[in-house]
Amino acid sequence: MSTEKTVELEFSKKYDAVHARQYFHKHGDGWSRRLSDWREQQLARHALALAGEPDLVLDLPCGAGRFWPTLAEKAGRLILAADNSAHMIEVARHSQAPAIVERVRTFQTSAFAIDLEGEAVDCVFCMRLLHHIADPVHRLAMLREFHRVSRDTVIVSLWVDGNFKSWRRKRLERRRAARGGNENQNRFVVSRDTIEAEFAEAGFAVIGAEDFLPAYAMWRVYTLRKTS
Repeated sequence: MSTEKTVELEFSKKYDAVHARQYFHKHGDGWSRRLSDWREQQLARHALALAGEPDLVLDLPCGAGRFWPTLAEKAGRLILAADNSAHMIEVARHSQAPAIVERVRTFQTSAFAIDLEGEAVDCVFCMRLLHHIADPVHRLAMLREFHRVSRDTVIVSLWVDGNFKSWRRKRLERRRAARGGNENQNRFVVSRDTIEAEFAEAGFAVIGAEDFLPAYAMWRVYTLRKTS
């Protein structure tokens, strides 16, 4: 179990019961989001295969359990699922199919101080969290906690530069700043060189990376393996 002081991020406070239910429904709201979800599930399958189809996976943050059916596709896989929000866990357990929920052990914890012993799982599966972390010190703290808990691999998604949407987002934020508007404080683009250097500093090697839509979209999924 980690003894590190937990980092508290402002955005995480919004996940009350109402927001948790909204979060569950939004990924099925409209054809574009359903298509986006299909692609993300595909990326998750590819990353899990690259990680060697791990037998024991920690889904953190699990959110509303969106990836549980994909994680459960491998027969016999043990699934731990955790989130900083108890409301998200409750929504996940009531929204996913009972046969899937039976396969999942849930608990509340922070990604900065995971309530598990060292090397407790084969793989930490972390989708849609790292792009909320602007401070490199906080990203490194989280990555080191993943390194502590995983025996072998980590799968993470985040926004990276070097594509059309990141260029457009940076241009929009510059225009907002010039007009005196508030700059984005919730979701952030990180350069590929920066995040890959942080992976190495935390003790990981990149064994694979796949983009949501190459040269266009910001989302990238990395599969990492412990090197130290």
